Amino acid sequence: MGSTHHIKFSRPLLKWWRAHGRKNLPWQQEPSVYKTWISEIMLQQTQVITVIPYFTKFINRFPDVDSLARASDDDVMSMWSGLGFYSRARNLHKAAKIIIEDHNSQIPNTYELLITLPGVGRSTAGAILSLSRIEPKAILDGNVKRVLSRFYSVQGDLKATETQKKLWQLAEKCLPLNDYDIYTQAIMDLGATVCTSKKAMCSICPLSKDCSALEKDIVYMLPNKVLRKKKRRESIYFMIIKDSSQKVLLQKRQDKGIWGGLWSFPELDTSENIEDWCDKKVGKNLKSLEYGKKLVHGFSHFDLEINPIFIKINKPIKKQRNQKIFTTQEIGELGVPKPVKSIIQGLEG
Repeated sequence: MGSTHHIKFSRPLLKWWRAHGRKNLPWQQEPSVYKTWISEIMLQQTQVITVIPYFTKFINRFPDVDSLARASDDDVMSMWSGLGFYSRARNLHKAAKIIIEDHNSQIPNTYELLITLPGVGRSTAGAILSLSRIEPKAILDGNVKRVLSRFYSVQGDLKATETQKKLWQLAEKCLPLNDYDIYTQAIMDLGATVCTSKKAMCSICPLSKDCSALEKDIVYMLPNKVLRKKKRRESIYFMIIKDSSQKVLLQKRQDKGIWGGLWSFPELDTSENIEDWCDKKVGKNLKSLEYGKKLVHGFSHFDLEINPIFIKINKPIKKQRNQKIFTTQEIGELGVPKPVKSIIQGLEG
């Protein structure tokens, strides 16, 4: 780490951050290891601008690891609802309980212990340790991969083992022994605000003088882009059942799969017959059935076409083991997927 060969990378980066870096992010105010941990988990695969309001809400509700560990699953998921990648929330909750039980309510301060926590990998552990000024550890998130790939002209599929290995080696060599907390924030900020994927601002980049990709005029070719397969589309019915007391039926989804652990409407594959389903589930209690406006919700690998079916029945709903009935106001306090929240808001309107 910190070899003379890589000073031309770290030194101008540190100087740039002191003048232009982001210093007013909510997790930077009255910083703590807990806030750093929460923010780094939220920032996995999610942009800062999206994370900020969720982080603020989450910290207000769970100001420390003890309050997070004591919270119910529904309480944690409701604070995460809309942020996506819900396994992150479940892992945070599990990790908080482990910290209470196995680490005396103290977040581990060694790399070896941190990576044993659910949801904490090599880069996240490095970010927690470096940003909290515990010890210098390299990180390799999406922004860092882009900056290093361009500066050192690293070729190859980012998912390939050999490319990953090379980038980790560079990340470790560039990390300074001093000011490693500032450096870690600086390289993330540079990737997020200057060395961006679609609009690199090379004219104001502090690394442009020695950037290999800029010299070769291949900035936008790096990191190498792998041709993505066209997103597939799946289609389902949302069965939105409202009973005589104006309550709505929801069911708890399994932890694995999309929207894991959230409350959602019963689903029906579009290949199945709606009338047959209603005869079986509702029978003579059916009061009305109405087709709603189609929604499309995008996931990373596929698009989900959602066809809402609004069903009113004359009697109270018969619930299965994983189902409950709620008022629309109560649903607002639950962890629900974004399309469910949108439909519920329509019911309230």
